[in-house]
Amino acid sequence: MNRRITTAITAVAALGLVVSACSTAAASPTPSSGASPSAVASAAPSASAAPSASVGGSITVWTMEDSKAFTTLASQFTSATGIQVQVDQIPWANVNDKLTTAVASGNGPDVVQTGLTLLPAFESAGALLDLGPQLAAHPGLASANFLDGLSSDKLSWNGKILSVPWIADTRVLFYRTDILAKAGITAPPTTWTEFHADAAKLVASGSSKYGLYIPQWDQALPLEFAWEAGGNVVDSNGKVTFDTPAFRTAADFYLSFYKDKLVPTASDFDQLQGFISGAAPMVISGPYLAGSIKQQAPQLDGKWSVAVLPKDLSSTSSLQGSNMAVWSTSKNVDASLKFLEYLDQPATQLQWYKLTGELPTVKAALADSSMTSDPLVNVYGQQLQDANLLPLVANWNQIATDLLNSLNSIALQGADETTTLSKLNETVAGLQK
Repeated sequence: MNRRITTAITAVAALGLVVSACSTAAASPTPSSGASPSAVASAAPSASAAPSASVGGSITVWTMEDSKAFTTLASQFTSATGIQVQVDQIPWANVNDKLTTAVASGNGPDVVQTGLTLLPAFESAGALLDLGPQLAAHPGLASANFLDGLSSDKLSWNGKILSVPWIADTRVLFYRTDILAKAGITAPPTTWTEFHADAAKLVASGSSKYGLYIPQWDQALPLEFAWEAGGNVVDSNGKVTFDTPAFRTAADFYLSFYKDKLVPTASDFDQLQGFISGAAPMVISGPYLAGSIKQQAPQLDGKWSVAVLPKDLSSTSSLQGSNMAVWSTSKNVDASLKFLEYLDQPATQLQWYKLTGELPTVKAALADSSMTSDPLVNVYGQQLQDANLLPLVANWNQIATDLLNSLNSIALQGADETTTLSKLNETVAGLQK
């Protein structure tokens, strides 16, 4: 095995592929068919909307999605084009081994679902095809079709476009309207000041045990606070840094909820059950949580809602999700690109949302009346307009782990904030030499 592939495999393994699709999906519930509201267009993409006439051939797709639902889309594509699609679902527990082995052997699929933060590692391994030269012939994959945060310039790595958007995810504020009302809070917080004050009021009034739940595994939340404070965590040289005034402001705000005893400290606290019971009536989470609440607590209908994130200088959230890519050794590039173009048709994206509750990345689908008429989806759409990608650096998973370990040591073990963050910055700088 040559050194380049060996190094790349190590990088892929270090990233932790289990977190690929939604960054935190392995640590949190995944969307289910119950997550979609009833007001979603039910029409499937038609044969006339397919990317080409029947041409035949076959491709293999590796996905971490619901294989039954994904096969539904693949079958419709086959009916319209004659291209056979073999769908292989990769269980989350096996993702790391499966893809690492494929990188080493070169025997990958034609199409693969990939998390955004994994793109640098796969580029280093030469595992994914540069789609840049191909896009002109596939207008359905044009950058302008997608959310601005997923434009090709933001997704490119070393000048290469290695994937196209598939599904989107973001973080919004979930809150229990009934419990907030009990504490005299008539609207969700819109600023950091209101956010902390409302959490404190909920606890002081006895309306809930905690004011907020902070997932100790959520690598996006500290970054969201830094963005909201007007900063960035990637410098002009493309290096991750937490050594900025904005990040220190974000860390102070993050830790203030712990210092004032407004959040649970147990690492196994369940955000869904905490929200349903009312123990933690506010949480920053993804749309998947809505589906879980609807499924497990229908009695709460009308007693909870969502809002865009409270702002400091902005209300910026994280833009997560997963993309689709073509394996570099695929012998079926044209058919694979036709399939990607089909997946990114607005009608296909709407159908997928109905099947799984996962958000579209295509602007036309997000603007469809079946989406905007749903109050929850309307908020998701608003938040997606102000959302940033997590850093696209090869060792992001290790950096994020060090970040969370540092914040948790301060919040849970009483470590000195200044000293701990200083050591974190030294560690992060060393990881990027």
